[in-house]
Amino acid sequence: MKISVVGCGYLGAVHAAAMAELGHDVVGIDVDTAKIELLASGRAPFFEPGLPEILTSARDSGRLRFTTDMSEARGSSVHFIAVGTPQKKGEYAADLTYVNSAVDALIPFLTDGDLVVGKSTVPVGTAADLAVRVSSGAPGAMLAWNPEFLREGFAVKDTISPDRLVYGVSSDHDGAVAKEMLDEVYAKALSENTPLVVTDYATAELVKVSANAFLATKISFINAMAEIAEVAGADVTQLADAIGYDARIGRRFLNAGVGFGGGCLPKDIRAFSARAEELGRGESVAFLKEVDAINLRRRQRVVDMVRESLGGEVYQKKVAVLGLAFKPDSDDVRDSPALDVAVNLHGLGADVVAMDPQAIENSKRLHPQLLFTESVEAALRHADAVVIVTEWKEFRELDPVAVKALVKSPVIIDGRNCLDAIAWREAGWTYRGMGRP
Repeated sequence: MKISVVGCGYLGAVHAAAMAELGHDVVGIDVDTAKIELLASGRAPFFEPGLPEILTSARDSGRLRFTTDMSEARGSSVHFIAVGTPQKKGEYAADLTYVNSAVDALIPFLTDGDLVVGKSTVPVGTAADLAVRVSSGAPGAMLAWNPEFLREGFAVKDTISPDRLVYGVSSDHDGAVAKEMLDEVYAKALSENTPLVVTDYATAELVKVSANAFLATKISFINAMAEIAEVAGADVTQLADAIGYDARIGRRFLNAGVGFGGGCLPKDIRAFSARAEELGRGESVAFLKEVDAINLRRRQRVVDMVRESLGGEVYQKKVAVLGLAFKPDSDDVRDSPALDVAVNLHGLGADVVAMDPQAIENSKRLHPQLLFTESVEAALRHADAVVIVTEWKEFRELDPVAVKALVKSPVIIDGRNCLDAIAWREAGWTYRGMGRP
C-alpha cells in the first residue's frame, strides 16, 4: 500500500521504517528539517535497537523516503498521524496542538476513499471530533484509531510483530472499509494470528491509556510494598516472586526500584486523570494521583539513601550515577527518574559524575551543569558512593571485586534491584537496595 506517516519522532520514525520493511511504499513527513535530513540519510535521531538497520534497508529498497512537504502525502491511501501529545505546561491535560495541526495540514491533500489513522495517544473523545473534522474538510475521507503499544528498546519488533492490534472505526460502511484497509496494512501480523480487536473510537482510545494506567499502577503498587518492606525488614524482591506465581497477578512489572519515567506513562496517567475530571468522573481514577505520587517519591528515596549511606551529608562527596535514560536500551531522558536523581544530588552539593551508554548527549542538553563521562571506570574512580539508576546490562554485570579497587568508599545504592546483593556484600561493599534488607 501507499502510506504516509505524519510525525517522525520516536513513534512515527519507527512506524514509517517498519511499514516500509513490510513492503509498503512509505513517505514520512515532519516539520523538523534536521530530523528529516537525518532519517533521509538512514540515520535515526534517537537510539533504538534495530532501527538503523531497517531505515537503511527500507531506504535502499526505494520504499521509504522522508520530506517536510505535506503535499507529498497526496497519492497515499492510508495516512498515519504519529505526532506527540505532551503534557500541557502547568496542567495535567494532554496538549493536542500537534494532532490538530497535523490533521488540518493533511486535509487539503486527502482524496475520496483515503483513510486517516490516528496512532497518537489522545484523550477519549478526540477521535470522534477528528472524524468530523476530516469528513468536513475532505468529503469521502475516513478516520480510524489504531493505538500503538511500543516498548522503547523493542519498538521495531513491537511494530512488525505486535502482540495485538486494535482498530477503532465508525459503525457504518466507512468503518468496514477502514477495517479492510488496515487489514491490508497489517497483513503480515494478521497472517501470524496476531489478536485483533475491532471496536469503536472511544474504546480504542481508552485501550491505550488504560494499559498505561494499569502498568503504572502495578509498578507503583510494588514500590509501595517496598516502602513497607524497608521499615518491616522484609525483602520486596522475594515478595514479588511469591505473589508473581499467582497467575492472576503475574511477575512482570513487579520490580521495585526508582520508578517509571519516559515520554508515555507519566504524562498519560496525568492526562487520563484530567480527562476523567472533564467527563465528571474524576473519582473513578483518583487513585492514579497516588500512583504518580508513589512513583515520584521513589526518586527522592534514592537520594535519601545516598545521604544516609554517607553519614547524612553529600556535600563535596563524589557520587557516581550509573544511568541517565529512563530505561535501558534507550537514550530517552524524558521524565527520567535516573536523571532526576543525578540533578537532585548535584543540587545538594554532591560532586556527581554521571555515565550512560546512550543518553549523555540528551542529558547534557537538559542539564549541562552535571559532569558526564563515557567511561564507567572514570565515573567510579575515587567515588564515595555509587548509584545504579538505569539497569543497563553493563552495569548489571559489573564485577564487584574488580570495581571495588576504583572507589574511595565501597558503597552502592541499587536503585533498580538489579544486582546480586550477596555477591556485592561478600566483595566488601555496603549494599542497599530498594525494599531489600
